[in-house]
Amino acid sequence: MKHRLSKRLVLPMALVLLSAGIASAQFTTPTLERIKETGKIRIGYGVTPPFSFTAPDGQIMGYSIDLCSKVTEKLRERLKMDKIDIEFVSRTPSNRVQLLNEGNMDIECNGSTNTVERRKSAIFSLSHFFGATRYVSLAKNKLNTLADLKGRSVSVALGTVNVSDINEANRTKKLNVSVVPVDSLQAAFDMVTEGRVSAFAMDEVLLSAMIAQSKNPAEYHISAEKVTDFQPYGFMMRLNDTEFAAAVNEALKEIYTSPEMAEIYKRWFESPIPGIGMSLNLPMSDDLKKALANPTPIQ
Repeated sequence: MKHRLSKRLVLPMALVLLSAGIASAQFTTPTLERIKETGKIRIGYGVTPPFSFTAPDGQIMGYSIDLCSKVTEKLRERLKMDKIDIEFVSRTPSNRVQLLNEGNMDIECNGSTNTVERRKSAIFSLSHFFGATRYVSLAKNKLNTLADLKGRSVSVALGTVNVSDINEANRTKKLNVSVVPVDSLQAAFDMVTEGRVSAFAMDEVLLSAMIAQSKNPAEYHISAEKVTDFQPYGFMMRLNDTEFAAAVNEALKEIYTSPEMAEIYKRWFESPIPGIGMSLNLPMSDDLKKALANPTPIQ
């Protein structure tokens, strides 16, 4: 009896130890040191125009990519290197922190919302955009406010702050909404198109881009009422990699306060988006103007 019992205990204990080892296995080599050694920086990107996306010709581009490319050049000067090659790494909302922790990505150059909860898992750069969560629905359903969602279903993309945003609104406003999490932004949007959910909650700027790229943009409507107030976006870096984060922020501060910053913004938000052709016609907000004029880390 004792022999059989001991066998039962060995396997669970081994699994516990293995799990603990996996949980603590994080990439710890300082990023600046590795860039110097390898001559390469690993930049994460997504499928989220105008921040980062793959153009029809296969080129990785976007507002965030432009900024990170300029950061890379300033890091090259800082490290006194002849060149730094950029390796682009495809990431999703749900795996970005894992890619950072495992050393497969050095910086996520997209449009990630900087929240208190997220700062427990990653370092955020100086803000490069401010956005709010709204929802998209089919125009024929005439949904416009949070109250209009009562008793309905809303899709969200796993790994985004919009999951907690809609859950909070659901709880505080007693909406009795059925929240449907899915793996990707496009899948969540398609559920609205196919009538499987009433709405999709997401950052309003990304909703505008998705609608503009759809077959029939007139079929969709973005809610007038916000699910959240405007929140800052930043680039995510590995937690505790403070030297790299400081170097990135120093570079961004130079870029943000330079005359070229207005042109970079205009290229992606006020002009036809390169590689896609659509225009968001979104002038720079007062919040972003203030943040760029006096770049300050959010603690």
